[in-house]
Amino acid sequence: MAEPVPPAAPAPAAAPHATGAHAYVVAAHPDWRESRVNRRLLQAARSVPGARVLDLYGRYPDYAIDVAAEQQALEAAPLLVLLHPVQWYAMPALLKLWVDEVFALGWAYGPGGTALRGKDLWLVASTGGSEASYHPQGYNRYFFDAFLPPYEQTAALCGMRFLPPLLLHGAHRVDDAALHVHAETFAQRLASWPRWPEIAELGDGVSCEVPTGDRPAPHPEDH
Repeated sequence: MAEPVPPAAPAPAAAPHATGAHAYVVAAHPDWRESRVNRRLLQAARSVPGARVLDLYGRYPDYAIDVAAEQQALEAAPLLVLLHPVQWYAMPALLKLWVDEVFALGWAYGPGGTALRGKDLWLVASTGGSEASYHPQGYNRYFFDAFLPPYEQTAALCGMRFLPPLLLHGAHRVDDAALHVHAETFAQRLASWPRWPEIAELGDGVSCEVPTGDRPAPHPEDH
């Protein structure tokens, strides 16, 4: 029987919202004790100077997100990293709630919503299924790129540039050597951003204008 995986080290007591960070890493895993890959990447992110790391489930176990603090953290960092396992072809539930509440109309998108414009969004994700399973002949039926449009369009709606994702497939079976290389690659890429060779070829992020009539201002009674 395999030895039980120890829980992740607790996050520092200080709030991870200090200014001056070059990256804000939002790490979301519902149970770090059950995580091997993402727990290793969380540790790697914490080792990178200039990266502010948020353990989303550790900080908000009651799902009561401090929207103002999160928006302040995002305003201070030119790079947002979403670090998570893919669950049912999407991000974990609390991370989805974080996006819903923090990326607010008039702040992140829509009329007056320019707080994230010009920033970069980088997805760092792992899947339980192998790369071969994300194929028309595999049990996931689609190439993994088919599951990226929600991330890409979220970035576009906010005027952000969507960077090439860093993915690890077959996370349940990856050996220690491969995991070490992947974590080292992640840390190196995080530390070296934006000095990535491919960034020069990406151009600016797409900007989508939202007509005022499509997102009317909420009435007080709606709250």
